[in-house]
Amino acid sequence: MREQYRTTLLAEEELAPTPMGQFARWFKEAVAGGLHEPNAMVVATATPDGRPSTRTVLLKSYDEHGFVFFTNYASRKAAELTANPYASLLFPWHQLARQVIVTGTASRIPRAETERYFRSRPHGSRLGAWASAQSSVIASRDELTVRYEELAARYPEGGDVPVPEGWGGFRVAPETVEYWQGHENRLHDRLRYVSAGGSWRVERLAP
Repeated sequence: MREQYRTTLLAEEELAPTPMGQFARWFKEAVAGGLHEPNAMVVATATPDGRPSTRTVLLKSYDEHGFVFFTNYASRKAAELTANPYASLLFPWHQLARQVIVTGTASRIPRAETERYFRSRPHGSRLGAWASAQSSVIASRDELTVRYEELAARYPEGGDVPVPEGWGGFRVAPETVEYWQGHENRLHDRLRYVSAGGSWRVERLAP
């Protein structure tokens, strides 16, 4: 299985001054291009002894400080980020022959920011955050369903659902951000922003 990518060239002089500015451009184009869940990203973490794990999560916000996602703080990814804050993110925008690859450090966001986001979630998603002890072993699907139904009876639609103490956001502050644009004959463009003492330099990488 092989495909020839035919796309426009990505030139250094066309990049935004900062990696987050460039991300805003590409993300807008991904949304305009009709990609399914363009905010889906692969989050890679590792234990202190270097054993990696990956999963797909949804980006919920981004700004000049980094990329934010939410999780149960007892989950595997949260436990690994607490012990080893280095993480990598991958946005696989296959339909556009593009990837964005981020490396950086993760830290928990302020509680007030978590509370604002939690209250914006659909009612069922708020209940789901309580129902699932994420990454723990459970006996059956029924166990999860019963727990959810108990919560739905306690917190009916239209009422307030409190924010779980053990649930919140991480922000990944970028140290490098690579913009990958596919081209025919595998002569892809790879332009990487690298943090350099308060500013950013751009490197071109061989494909």
